[in-house]
Amino acid sequence: MNKKSLIMVVGLSVVFYTLNNWIFPSKAPQETTKVADQTPVKYATATTQDKFYVIENDFAQLVFSLKGGSLSEINLPLSSDSNKSSLVLPIGFDKKLNEQDPANQKFPLYPSYYSSLKGTLEKKESSNGGYYPLIRRTLVERQGHAISPNYYTAAIGYSDGRGTDAPYAVKKLSANSIQLEGQFDGKVITKTFSFDPQAPYCFDLNIQVQGDPSGLYIFSGIPEVEISSGSPAPNLKYLVRKNNGHSIEKVSLPKDTNTLTSVTPTWVSNSNGYLGIIMNPHDLYRSGVTLSKIDGLEVPTRLSLIDTKYNLYPAKKYPGYIASIPLSVHEGQAKLRFFAGPFEDTLLKSLDKTFAKNSYNPFYTKAMSFHGWFTFISEPFSKILFWLMQAFYFVTKSWGLSIILLTVALRIMLYPLNSWSIKATAKMQVIAPEVKRIQDKYKKDPKRAQMEVVALYKERGVNPLSGCLPLLIQLPFLIGMFDLLKSVFDLRGAVFIPGWIENLTEPDILFSWSYPLPFIGTSFHLLPILLGAAMFLQQQMNAPRSDLPMSDQQRQQKAMGNIMSVVFTFMFYNFPSGLNLYWLSSMLLGILQQWYMNRHKHRPKIEIIK
Repeated sequence: MNKKSLIMVVGLSVVFYTLNNWIFPSKAPQETTKVADQTPVKYATATTQDKFYVIENDFAQLVFSLKGGSLSEINLPLSSDSNKSSLVLPIGFDKKLNEQDPANQKFPLYPSYYSSLKGTLEKKESSNGGYYPLIRRTLVERQGHAISPNYYTAAIGYSDGRGTDAPYAVKKLSANSIQLEGQFDGKVITKTFSFDPQAPYCFDLNIQVQGDPSGLYIFSGIPEVEISSGSPAPNLKYLVRKNNGHSIEKVSLPKDTNTLTSVTPTWVSNSNGYLGIIMNPHDLYRSGVTLSKIDGLEVPTRLSLIDTKYNLYPAKKYPGYIASIPLSVHEGQAKLRFFAGPFEDTLLKSLDKTFAKNSYNPFYTKAMSFHGWFTFISEPFSKILFWLMQAFYFVTKSWGLSIILLTVALRIMLYPLNSWSIKATAKMQVIAPEVKRIQDKYKKDPKRAQMEVVALYKERGVNPLSGCLPLLIQLPFLIGMFDLLKSVFDLRGAVFIPGWIENLTEPDILFSWSYPLPFIGTSFHLLPILLGAAMFLQQQMNAPRSDLPMSDQQRQQKAMGNIMSVVFTFMFYNFPSGLNLYWLSSMLLGILQQWYMNRHKHRPKIEIIK
C-alpha cells in the first residue's frame, strides 16, 4: 500500500472513530471512575414526614405529595399479560435495576394512601417493579425525601420555586380523582386532578385560587433519562397558535435558565425522546416560558444506580430539564390538561382526533421529534422509512422483520443502480492488465501514466468512482434509519430474537459481564461482528479474477476494503441492533445480487489491446 492510500485509510478511520465516539457516543464512559471519586448523589436518608396519595388506571399511577400538593411520581405500568392496554415495554435497564437495586424499584416509592371500595382511605405497601418512572424520583437508601418539590409535576409557586413546598391537605379522594388544598403567601389554592376516561395517558387539572394569582407559575417536572444509540435525547418544544394555523418551535437546551418572554404557548412539551409531558392550558394563555437546566447530582437519574461500582452512568453526566409557564387564572380559576406518556404516533393521532371533537385539535403529534445531528437532511428519509416499516409491521407484527423487509424493498428499488455498479466494477477488473501495462510503461512519468489511464477509462466507458455511488445513495437512508431508531417510540423495547436482540433501539447483547472494557463496555454484540464478516466477504467477491493480474490501484483498493471491514465493525459496535440489522441485511442482499450476476456471467466482454 502506498503512502497516499495509507493516509486515506487513516483519515477514514479517524472520521469513523469521531462519528462513533463524538456524534454517536458509546454507552459506557471512556474512563471508569468509582462513585467515591465523584460528588455523591443526593440519596434520601432521613425518615420522611410526608404523606403520599395515589390515583391510578391502566395507563398511569399518579403519586401526590402533601408537600406542594403536586406529583412526586408519574409511574407508567409496563405492558404485561395483566395489562395489555399499556404501550410501555420493559427494557434492559428495568431488568438490571430490578436485580441490582430493588429498593428503588418500588412503586410508589413509599407506602401510600388509596381510596378503598368503601370510600375510605386505605394505606398500601409499595409493589416491586412493573412500572416505568416517567419523571425523576427520589433515590433512596432508606425512607426519606430528597428531591425538592419545585421539581415535581404540576407544582405551583413563584418562578424561583417559592411556595412549591407549601403544605396541602386532601379534601376528596376517589379511584380516579383527588382534590388537595394548600395555603402560602396569603393565597388558598385548591387543585383537583382527574383522569380523562376517553384519553389514555392524560389527566385534567382544575385550579382555584383565592387571593392574588400574580406571579404564579406551574412546573412540568423532569423526565427520566432514556439512553438511545448510546446517548440521551432530551427535547423541549412548544406550540403557538396563529390566525392562519400554528407553529411548532424546538428550543435549544438551556445552559442555565432561559425565559422566553415574548412566547405565548398553547402547550409546552418536555420529553426524553421517547416519552414525556405536555402541559396544555385549556383556554387562556399567558406569555412566557421558562426553561431551566438542573444539575444531575441534584435530581439524579435512576440509571446512576446501575453498576455503581464502576460508575457506568454518573449522575453528573445526565442533567435534567424543567419547563414552567405562568398560571393563567380567570375569575379565580385555571384549567390545564396534562399528557404524561409515550410519544407514540398512533396514540397521539388518536388524542388529537378525540380532543378535536370537543374543542380543537391540540396537535400533540407535533411533540414528536427526530433526533440527530443531521435531521435537516435525514428527517424526510426517516419518515419514508417509518411509513414503509409501519406497512410491513401491519403484515408481520414484528418490527425486526419489518426492518428486514424494508431493506429488501430498498434493495429492489436500487437494483438497477447496484447492477450497473457491479458491471462497472467488473469492467475495471477486465481492463486492469491494460492499466498495469500503462503504469509500467510510464513508471518514471507518473503524470503521463495518469493521463493515459484516464484516457483509457474514457475510451472504454469506465468510471472508477462508479462503485462508490450506491453507497453514497444509501448513506441518507442509513442516517435516516439511525435517527428513526433514536426517535420512534414503537421500536423502544421491541424484541426480535429473545435472549439476543431484545431492544431494536439498543445494541444486541449475546452475553454480558460486570467489568467495563475500553470501547467494548460490558456486553458482547454479535451483529457488528457479522456485519464486518459480510463486508469482508463482499470484498473478496469484488476481488479481481485469478486469471487477471492486479494493478497497483486494485491492490490498494483490496487492502483498504479489508481494513474498512475492521473499521466498520468497531464503528457499528455500539450502534442500535435495528441499525445493524438493517445494514447487515443490505450487505447480505448485495452479496446475493453479486453472486447471481457472477453466476450468470453478467460480465462485460472487453477485448484487451496488447
